[in-house]
Amino acid sequence: MIHIENEYGPESKAFGAAGSSYMNWAAKMAVGLDTGVPWVMCKEDDAPDPVINACNGFYCDTFSPNKPYKPSMWTEAWSGWFTEFGGTIHQRPVEDLAFAVTRFIQKGGSFVNYYMYHGGTNFGRTAGGPFITTSYDYDAPIDEYGLIREPKYGHLKELHKAIKLCERALVSADPTVTSLGSYQQAHVFTTQTGDCAAFLTNYNTNSFARVMFNNMHYSLPPWSTSILPDCRNVVFNTAKVGVQISNMQMSVANTESLMWERYDEEVASLADNSLITTNGLLEQINVTRDTSDYLWYITSVEVNPNEGFLNGGQLPVLIVQSAGHALHVFINGQLSGSAYGTRQNRRITYTGNANLRAGSNKIAILSVAVGLPNVGTHYELWETGVQGPVVLRGIDQGHRDITWQQWTYQVGLKGENLNVNALEGTSTVEWMGGSLAVQTQQPLTWYRAYFEAPAGDEPLALDMGSMGKGQVWINGQSIGRYWPAYAPNGNCNQCSYIGTYRSPKCQTGCGEPTQRWYHVPRSWLNPTKNLLVVFEELGGDATKISMVKRSVSGVCADVSEGHPMIKNWHIDNFGQPEEVHRPKVHLRCAPGQIISTIKFASFGTPLGTCGSYEEGACHAHKSYATLEKKCIGQQKCAVAISADNFGGDPCPNVMKRVAVEAECSAVVLP
Repeated sequence: MIHIENEYGPESKAFGAAGSSYMNWAAKMAVGLDTGVPWVMCKEDDAPDPVINACNGFYCDTFSPNKPYKPSMWTEAWSGWFTEFGGTIHQRPVEDLAFAVTRFIQKGGSFVNYYMYHGGTNFGRTAGGPFITTSYDYDAPIDEYGLIREPKYGHLKELHKAIKLCERALVSADPTVTSLGSYQQAHVFTTQTGDCAAFLTNYNTNSFARVMFNNMHYSLPPWSTSILPDCRNVVFNTAKVGVQISNMQMSVANTESLMWERYDEEVASLADNSLITTNGLLEQINVTRDTSDYLWYITSVEVNPNEGFLNGGQLPVLIVQSAGHALHVFINGQLSGSAYGTRQNRRITYTGNANLRAGSNKIAILSVAVGLPNVGTHYELWETGVQGPVVLRGIDQGHRDITWQQWTYQVGLKGENLNVNALEGTSTVEWMGGSLAVQTQQPLTWYRAYFEAPAGDEPLALDMGSMGKGQVWINGQSIGRYWPAYAPNGNCNQCSYIGTYRSPKCQTGCGEPTQRWYHVPRSWLNPTKNLLVVFEELGGDATKISMVKRSVSGVCADVSEGHPMIKNWHIDNFGQPEEVHRPKVHLRCAPGQIISTIKFASFGTPLGTCGSYEEGACHAHKSYATLEKKCIGQQKCAVAISADNFGGDPCPNVMKRVAVEAECSAVVLP
């Protein structure tokens, strides 16, 4: 398939007839290329034939294409949500994502594409929004660093294995829908040759449901679907996660301290021939043409020596109105204060004391853009930068509006102009070395250091948690914008998969930097003498910057023994079902790692979740010994859940499960 005009529908409606005309032109142009491949428009309800309209969203089971002969396609099944500076981290429980997918398939959906399936990184200044972080991890099954995120990856893999078992029935017939209760339904696909597949769904958000289907009883967890490829045996339930959980860690890669050098950016310091002077305030992107995040707004204010505040009175107040995204105010070369907006509200009102002196005072406002818009209409009308008014209050005249006086503009920083962030430009300025380089934490400071490439092949990141706001480069390649000083306040209460998911529902990271770690591709590194350059706007502590490795620190599994009256099924490596007598606990560390410690193990009724398991009232005394014997020293292991394996049944007639938490360690080569 080929896709044209991503999610243009809302903009098309906003533009009215012109939007519709453009959409039809785009579709006709695309089809006219005669590629021989179907064309798709997502979120475009009136996509003209033969273009297929498709759905994007957290759920698409209520979606129908605009013609009955078009397939029902889900081009973006959202696995999570993006991260914005000043916001929390959004996570979508895999139980809900799997439930959403089965709801779409059981209605006759023919195609599902995950967005994102593999998270990524917006290097350089490519992150949009504005305010979008460099991390575009999206809580994806494969994370930003290329590592598998469990249980999301494994649970979705098992889901699609189960759907594959239903293939012949799914592609041969439309479903028959039968009510099984107030909030329960069966979607059944049958063929003339006798194939039968069923999806039993419980939409209730509060309780399990016991339903009768084909003269058999089935127990359905809340907010879940069970898949029966033969209309009898359950091979998968969206709410029952049987795969392991992987815990990730960031560990320091290089133990030696970085030897920093410093170069102090001068406030508004380029030569006169690079400056623009005019009366009034200019829009930022029109001036910078996005060649830099930074634009200086510079003016001067004359203060009469007889002003009352010069003789012990209260300092005047400077008020700056800005269209965003961040700004730093300097008065006579000293940082007076900063202000910043949010993605939802870019507009800024800066209010701060103005430490003026008698005579001429230089006011320099560094306006900072944090990405260009990436959704909406009329980008040419979106304003960024200081738009005014700019007012001084508290002087003897009472009020002085300096909006329309003469302003001088400087695009970018002197360090940018001299390319101090690049390999060829780092020697164009004099760097201060030794202990003085990091003794003082001050704004508008460039730092550089050299480092060796860490050994191993684990993914790498920079820990920028000690810094404020700025940008960072390695060997001239831009890692992107960092902003650890922007810590969100949000609702990070415990998350349940049950109920309709929206991005504010499951949040983490309240009170912590929105983004602390910044992905560094190993392909950007040399074995030795790698150049790290940091530009800090606010005044962070560069001595605490470190290179870290991302790796699997441990794994957990939590698997029920199964009901003795119900067959247990396993999907083999060839995608075929096979009956098994006992479910198994599977543990797997990352390649190059082994299971080194069993931190917790219990066959019985353990309590808690991964990282906080506790023994319940029922516990088999050989739980630890069994897991240690089978798993220690192995990269992966499997243990059948049976009373014999754990020294006997600790509580007969009670449904039991095995919960285990194991540590993973790197293999030590001789």
